[in-house]
Amino acid sequence: MRRSPVLLSLLILLTFAISAVSWRPWPHLRANTTDLAFGDNKKFEGSSEFVHLKYHMGPVLTADITVHTIWYGTWQRRQKKIIREFINSLSAADSKPPSVAGWWKTVQLYTDQTGHNISRSVKLGAEKNDRTASTPTAKPSPASPSNDVTVQDFCGQVCGFHYFTFPSIVGYTLPYAWVGNSAKQCPGICAYPFAVPDYMPGLKPLKSPNGDVGVEGMISVIAHEIAELASNPLVNAWYAGQDPTAPVEIADLCEGIYGTGGGGSYTGQLMDDRDGATYNMNGIRRRFLVQWVWSHVLSYCTGPNALDQ
Repeated sequence: MRRSPVLLSLLILLTFAISAVSWRPWPHLRANTTDLAFGDNKKFEGSSEFVHLKYHMGPVLTADITVHTIWYGTWQRRQKKIIREFINSLSAADSKPPSVAGWWKTVQLYTDQTGHNISRSVKLGAEKNDRTASTPTAKPSPASPSNDVTVQDFCGQVCGFHYFTFPSIVGYTLPYAWVGNSAKQCPGICAYPFAVPDYMPGLKPLKSPNGDVGVEGMISVIAHEIAELASNPLVNAWYAGQDPTAPVEIADLCEGIYGTGGGGSYTGQLMDDRDGATYNMNGIRRRFLVQWVWSHVLSYCTGPNALDQ
């Protein structure tokens, strides 16, 4: 059985980097005004005839995916548990619906030029701890920094990014993602909607389902990056736009959308548990809030908690 390794930073490494493809969940995005132009189509979650997502003939991750994490800085055990369970939940088909595994099914719809779909199997592999990284400032690298590590351009430019390594430099091609913990630096930017930016007074933050705003914000960014790593690992597969150095990928198209009716600063219709915490999907034992992704089959953003499913 073939496996595709991936590096998740935190650092996330997917064994399979071009200009870094970056993302942050801008909470102030304007609503797509074309949404209302589609008559009987009630899909207002990013639906648009102007989205031209295309396949550019590059590979997608069709082999079993192994995610290797590098914990950059100082992490608490419970924080690691939250992230590990989310990654393990991607393949947990028996989770209560709406589920993280149900969310991954939309990602699985993407194929390579032979018609093979992205793998259903996503598993955790070996991990590495780099506690010596707790320096005042560090440059982005394939790893997951904790909230005691200050990273250049984090918050100001990115909440996470993905790329791949070059064989001419390290001897192999390895897709990786970098995702930061924004708890101390910019929770209102990278942990929205569990924290609200200062320029949105009066908007109340949502209660996080796992009690850690910084890690909770990371979960959706990790999901965002893994979805794009799987569907565009070498930045030559699935994306919109003409410039491969600045592609608009399947999660970029659905930034800030977590439920039916989402758009602009409205997350969409979500669920609350008995403690008042907000979520939109179930993992193996925990609940999570994860942004939706674009379905090229349906031509709109979708998720397992869509009200019409």
